[in-house]
Amino acid sequence: MITPFIRNHQYNLITKQLDLLQHAYNTVSDQKVVESVKYSAEAKIIEAFGHVTEDQQRLLSEISALKTADDFQKYALALEPYVIPFPQVTEKQIKKLFHKNKKLDIPKVASIDYAHSTYLGWIDISTNKMFLVYQQSGQIIGIEGKFTPTNKKSTCFICNKQREAALFTAVSKTRPANASPDYYKAVGNYMCIHSEDCNKSITDVTALEKFIQNVIG
Repeated sequence: MITPFIRNHQYNLITKQLDLLQHAYNTVSDQKVVESVKYSAEAKIIEAFGHVTEDQQRLLSEISALKTADDFQKYALALEPYVIPFPQVTEKQIKKLFHKNKKLDIPKVASIDYAHSTYLGWIDISTNKMFLVYQQSGQIIGIEGKFTPTNKKSTCFICNKQREAALFTAVSKTRPANASPDYYKAVGNYMCIHSEDCNKSITDVTALEKFIQNVIG
């Protein structure tokens, strides 16, 4: 069996391409157009992974043989065992990431869908704060920031979907060499209030990792 190698955002990208290809089969009569969509879907999937082994590429390339709705559904389910889950974290580990918050309100770790999570995110209404936990370069990182509701739909910078969003503003830890003691820089962006929905839609972690880098330096 192939070792799990698909991250959550990559799995989301694959299922998005599956939907596009299935839609083409159902609505387009010109086979040249369908073949073009198929080629594009397979290319985008392979591109999302960079280096893959022969076995991994063979598995990903099976999309080109799919035709019926049943084929697409079975293929998506068959890929799930190859998804790398988000590292299971304990309440103690989360509290350590945010050790300055003595009354930290954290999610129930037992209820987290690790298999379909790119990041962990939650809101503490009592303190108007938003918290984000992410794994980067093998290290679990925690970021907290101010939570400002927009009371309307905005485009989330992480998943690029129009959803109920909030402005997430974190204080950057990076400082210019000659900065004064009271130097302050905030990094902010709009993101989904409900991280579960965001995690189901994210297909690229570039913007998320850039944001994190701007905060932690």
